[in-house]
Amino acid sequence: MNENRPNILVLGATGKTGSRVVADLRGRAASVRAIARSGTDIVFDWSNRESYGPAVESVDRVYLMAPVLRTDFASDVSTFLDAAERAGVEHVTFLSAYGMDHAPDEIATRAVELDLIARHRLGHTILRPAWFMQNFSETFLRPVCGAITVPTGDGAEAFIDVEDIAAVAANTLADPAAHSGHAYSLTGPQALTVADAATVISRATGRPIVHRDLDRETWVASVLATGIPAEYGAVLRQLTETIAAGNGARPDDTVEQILGRPARTFDQFAQANATAWKESAQ
Repeated sequence: MNENRPNILVLGATGKTGSRVVADLRGRAASVRAIARSGTDIVFDWSNRESYGPAVESVDRVYLMAPVLRTDFASDVSTFLDAAERAGVEHVTFLSAYGMDHAPDEIATRAVELDLIARHRLGHTILRPAWFMQNFSETFLRPVCGAITVPTGDGAEAFIDVEDIAAVAANTLADPAAHSGHAYSLTGPQALTVADAATVISRATGRPIVHRDLDRETWVASVLATGIPAEYGAVLRQLTETIAAGNGARPDDTVEQILGRPARTFDQFAQANATAWKESAQ
């Protein structure tokens, strides 16, 4: 291992968190190997296990993102971690999900957590973030025709800015000794309903945005109709039911403890993205 300039592998390097982790680490002059299915240094495909070995060759630390929109990935990730151990990787930071420590062992994300914890040759840090603020600007919570449509009722969630997740991840990869063996639940500083978030976005954009609380099964069907695998419907139900039932993420100060500054508020996020929302409405 090169202690002065370790080689850090970032999976999902073109995604929401991965792209920001890459940018943060490169801003620290770290040696980064960015990989994804396309458009990165090395082509990597979870469905092709022959791509695992080349990805981890000469790597010291890994930012691990499991395959997206799948529920059956635990075996693939375990095989990847086997390859990482053989290659001499010393630390893995895994992007999990909020509350996953209470999930059944057979849930794939929880299975990966337990796999990592059991590997004594790999140091690890587990990140369990709440729902991303960027879901409102980049993906399924983006306002359409003046409405954010999602079946979350009056339940609240401590949405977190992906920039904060990436900064925490970069810290764990830059100084793994300080974070090895830790599991961090990461939240924003406020618990908001989607209606609250819509009000904040309305202020930032100067146009009315409301929350539309559609029937859950109707909503799931509409999301799956966009091409998402049918088996992912169970995940969509669980995510929205958790918030609607009042069991969404609650604010904590973990981000501030790690970064030495408060987590970004939803107002700050909305102000930073107001132009994009205004342009999308034109």
